Amino acid sequence: MASAAGRTSALILLAAISLSACSSSEPSGSASTDGLSIIVTTTMLGNVVSDLTTCAGGEVITLIPGGADPHDFSPSSQQVAALVRADIVIANGLGLEGGLVDALKSAQSDGATVYEVAPEISPLDFAGTTTPDPHFWFDMSRMAHAVELIGDQLAAKGGAKYKSCATAQAAKIRSAEQQVKATLASVPANKRVLVTDHDAFGYLAHAYGYSIAGAVIPSGTTLAEPSTADLAALAQTIKDKGVSAIFANTNSPKALATAVAGEVGYPVSIVELYVDSLGPAGSSADSYIGYMQTDTERIAKALKR
Repeated sequence: MASAAGRTSALILLAAISLSACSSSEPSGSASTDGLSIIVTTTMLGNVVSDLTTCAGGEVITLIPGGADPHDFSPSSQQVAALVRADIVIANGLGLEGGLVDALKSAQSDGATVYEVAPEISPLDFAGTTTPDPHFWFDMSRMAHAVELIGDQLAAKGGAKYKSCATAQAAKIRSAEQQVKATLASVPANKRVLVTDHDAFGYLAHAYGYSIAGAVIPSGTTLAEPSTADLAALAQTIKDKGVSAIFANTNSPKALATAVAGEVGYPVSIVELYVDSLGPAGSSADSYIGYMQTDTERIAKALKR
């Protein structure tokens, strides 16, 4: 484990970098300096780990800023150095953090403890492929299990209090899932069809009884580029299935989704969802549970029209 002085200086540096690069909407922070120093990659994981350390103690820094795309975020050299000095780095994994892959491997080779949680929660494959889908957090049951697994990792370094706090946090997520289930179940069965801007909702569909008709970008990353034929085929699918909405990432351009909607031949709404990042501070989606409740309420409202 790194020395206390080394951890402190590294985390102060990383916090300064984060504050200069991000708006105040970034949901990173810490409850206490009494405990482990933890760096987390995404805002979704950052929020649940911060809640865990509110109970058990510790300092949490969320590496990827709120509103940033985890698929292409790249860290600075100072941030890479700070990864090595933290007690543990918690990442999503399965290729979600495309721009961080090399940095995480480098930090690990330099002695950092890096824990990727998505491979540990029985991941689903993208439809029609053998490629694991990293967007597991859209299944709240899997996210609760992920919190328990993270608690085990933290307990191994910081004591049993992390495990007991993780158990309590997982129970909170499972309880909140009941409202999410009820919201999604309120949509008539024949309307539970999703069209999204990229392939990110497979877990939600699988867990809550929905189907995926297609995606504007037929890939699990926002960095792929659809062909004209892809877009035309999607417009036809929307028309054939009578889909009333395309769900788009709040932090991504809407031009392609708008173009597809315009080709359908009847009004199709473009409905914004929080996908790869929590919402800004003070919004209904600034916590993981609020994020899931907000997204599912928007889905249900759009599909019941």
